[in-house]
Amino acid sequence: MSKVLMIDDDERLVELVKDYLSPHGFTLISAHDGLRGIETFEREVVELIILDLMLPELDGLEVCKRIRGTSDIPIIMLTARGEETDRIVGLELGADDYLPKPFNPRELLARIKAILRRSAGAMPDEPPDARVTVGEVSLDPAARRVHVGEREVVLTTAEFDLLHVLLQSAGRVLSRDQLMQQLHGSSWSYFDRSIDVHISRIRQKIEENPRSPALVKTIRGVGYQFARPEDDR
Repeated sequence: MSKVLMIDDDERLVELVKDYLSPHGFTLISAHDGLRGIETFEREVVELIILDLMLPELDGLEVCKRIRGTSDIPIIMLTARGEETDRIVGLELGADDYLPKPFNPRELLARIKAILRRSAGAMPDEPPDARVTVGEVSLDPAARRVHVGEREVVLTTAEFDLLHVLLQSAGRVLSRDQLMQQLHGSSWSYFDRSIDVHISRIRQKIEENPRSPALVKTIRGVGYQFARPEDDR
């Protein structure tokens, strides 16, 4: 049984999610405020966190920030409809995905399975040990590790998968739609800024100068390109 932590003050919703996930092989533990959520995370061994933004004691954005300070565990945010700004901030803080309330438990289950599948191994239809190296950037799908030169870079699940796709298509320009399609389609967040936010976080971690990126380039009006060393010659 995979153990999932849900941090949400809606106890009825927590019980609904618990009852739905249990037959599918998931044990759900819960906390009903932000501080207890962090305490539970530090005490328990869990594989994924479902995190509501509107929490007593400590809001979800602060909880996400504190957890990201010590762990790259997958995080799915729960947000009220229309709160696009909070979704963007949550992704900037390192959340992997978001789901607006009210949601269908079946969709939540699909998101959980997709994220855990991605975090556990390589992308589909690819040998598990197929390391991808472009210039100084090396990505190992089997070990889920990234190096820039000798420096190891810690990425969230979403950041790792997005960088993986960009590296595999180095030299090609990919639109946002193409990127989301390769990132398992509907398991990713479908609002305009999600890809942009994750790209920004990747740049902060791998670029020498994130404000003037030399690796992950924006092709205005089209999408993004991971530059090959020969492209600069």
